[in-house]
Amino acid sequence: MKPSTQGAAGTGTGRVRTADAADPARSVRVPARPGAADTDRARGAGETVGAARGEHTHSEPPSPRPRALVQRSSVRGQVLDALRTALVSGELRPGEVYSAPALGERFGVSATPVREAMQQLALEGAVEVVPNRGFRVVERGDRELAELAEVRALIEVPVWLRLARTVPAERWAELRPLAEATVRAASSGCPATYAEADRAFHRAVLALAGNDQLVRIAGDLHRRAQWPPAGAPAVRGRADLIADAHEHTALLDALIAGDLAVVRALVGEHFTVTP
Repeated sequence: MKPSTQGAAGTGTGRVRTADAADPARSVRVPARPGAADTDRARGAGETVGAARGEHTHSEPPSPRPRALVQRSSVRGQVLDALRTALVSGELRPGEVYSAPALGERFGVSATPVREAMQQLALEGAVEVVPNRGFRVVERGDRELAELAEVRALIEVPVWLRLARTVPAERWAELRPLAEATVRAASSGCPATYAEADRAFHRAVLALAGNDQLVRIAGDLHRRAQWPPAGAPAVRGRADLIADAHEHTALLDALIAGDLAVVRALVGEHFTVTP
């Protein structure tokens, strides 16, 4: 995905269903696990303690209505996926503080899995802990996004060019479905769906290098680059997403053809920061 200092596409799981915005009473609920009712009752006392720590549900910005109904067994994983979607789509607004109990009410779960998911996001740099209040969405400026874009380019561009010289055409052809998936995702206009497809394509390309650490580090940078900056449009427009996706297919065509000059030009364009 082309990094941008004006905002980036959102991320999603590809396994979400949009709630009916016309019905404010309809909130997204995470399916309960076997025995979850007893567990949640036991956690009630813990939530009271959380409230005592200052995780207020009043005097804070309205928490986003999660749109994801995910079928995986891990409640924490479901909440984490939905929160990531809310982050990159701008539903969780940069600079605002959200409490685990308030978000838990929206998900229909206790505060515990929300708090655990937020702690993971804090490790990733998406949010920061605000003692006795909850979690603040990190505000990112143009400079930080430009720095992330520069680091991504420094890591990925040399790898792409090396792979262009060493990977046979048939291996590149195997990535065609992933490249086409990014075009379909962009055409849907859903930034969360596109972001997931975008990361999947880049991850598959870098995996050809056979370096797991490279894939992990580049993937983390890619995800962070997709969070929108404060004061900018929450998401990129559909036309921008489609243009970005078509760069994937053009790159793949050049890689299959073994046209290194075209690959070099397209890779440079794909990782160029948009002013």
